[in-house]
Amino acid sequence: MNLIVTVIAITTALSVVLALVSFWLPQVSPDAEKLSPYECGFDPLGSARLPFSMRFFLVAILFLLFDLEIALLLPLPWGDQLAAPSATFAWAVAVLTLLTFGLIYEWVQGGLEWAE
Repeated sequence: MNLIVTVIAITTALSVVLALVSFWLPQVSPDAEKLSPYECGFDPLGSARLPFSMRFFLVAILFLLFDLEIALLLPLPWGDQLAAPSATFAWAVAVLTLLTFGLIYEWVQGGLEWAE
């Protein structure tokens, strides 16, 4: 019990000391450059809202889909220790077949091309 109280006291004291030091130590000297929204030194040209490429979004979604496919198939090597390992293998083949057909469809439709 004494050790727990000591640890709590040390962490509380250290937190208070670090908070006070971080509050009083920094030298704040605001000027026009630091107060501007762009600290890199150039004035913004045009709008910050650029049109978003739907092709990039599609490729990102496909990447996430195939990344999740890896996560779904990761426990497959341990599936052979189940009572019916052929069922596990059949489900894995079904998932891979579905994803392969989806990838072929996207490829034929031209969804994987960056330039038009």
